[in-house]
Amino acid sequence: MKGSKPRNVLPGFGLSMGFTIFYLSVIVLIPLSAVLFKTFELSWPEFWKTVTSARVLASYRVSFLTAFFAGLVNLVFGMLIAWVLVRYRFPGKKLIDSLVDLPFALPTAVAGIALTAIYAPNGWIGSYLAPLGIKVAYSPIGITIALIFIGLPFVVRTVQPVLQDLEKETEEAAVMLGSYRLRTFWKVILPELMPALVTGFAMAFARGIGEYGSVVFISGNMPLKTEITPLLIMTKLEQYDYAGATAIALVMLIVSFLMLLVINLLQWQMNRRTIAR
Repeated sequence: MKGSKPRNVLPGFGLSMGFTIFYLSVIVLIPLSAVLFKTFELSWPEFWKTVTSARVLASYRVSFLTAFFAGLVNLVFGMLIAWVLVRYRFPGKKLIDSLVDLPFALPTAVAGIALTAIYAPNGWIGSYLAPLGIKVAYSPIGITIALIFIGLPFVVRTVQPVLQDLEKETEEAAVMLGSYRLRTFWKVILPELMPALVTGFAMAFARGIGEYGSVVFISGNMPLKTEITPLLIMTKLEQYDYAGATAIALVMLIVSFLMLLVINLLQWQMNRRTIAR
C-alpha cells in the first residue's frame, strides 16, 4: 500500500524490544539506581567530605591512571599481536592464539598471586630488578602490569576481525602506486583499524578501573600510594559504611561513564569519516 511503513521480514520487534528493555533494567539499571538511592542517605556535606578526602582522591588517581596507561600499552601491543596472528603463519600459531584468552579463563586472584610471586623483590623477575632500584610489586608499576595482563584480550579480540576483513588488495595497490610500507600502514591500514582500536582501549580501560582480584595482591594496598578505589569500597563495606561505599562508587560510575561517552563519540566520528571515504 502506498505510503505505508515497510514491514520487517522477520516479525517480533515489539516483543524482542520489550525483553531487551526488561533484561537491561533488571541486570543494569536497577542495580545502578540502587547505588544512587543508597547515596541519598548522606547529606551533601557528608557526601562531599566522603568523596573528596585525601585517601579517596589518591585511590581515584591510582585507579584511573594505571588503567589508562595499561590501556595505552595494550593498544599498541594488542594491535601487534592481532597483526601477527592474522597476517602470518608459523608453528604454534593456534596455541598462541588460545593463550590470548587465558586472562578471561584464569581467576583474577590467581593471576594476582602469580604476578606478585614473579615481581616481588625475591621473585623470579623482581630479584633481578631490585638491585637496579626498580620496584615493581607493591607499586603503581605492578598495578599497571596486572591491568595489562587482564586487559590485553579485549584489544586483540576487537582488532582481529577487522584485520581479517581488511582486503590485502588495497595495501598492494598502495604499494604499487609508490607508497612506502610505513606510509601504507599509516594512511591505509591504521584508519580502518582506529574504530576497533578505540573500542578495545575503552573495554580494557573500563575493565581496569573496576579490577580488584588481580590488583589487590600486587598493589600492596598502601593508603595514599597504591590503594585502588575498589579496595577502598570493600573496606567501607567491611566497616558497614554502605552509604560511604556507594558514594565513592557513584563518583567512579559517573567519571567512567563520561570517559566512555567521550571515547564512543570519538569512535562514532571515526566511523563516519571511514564511511565517507
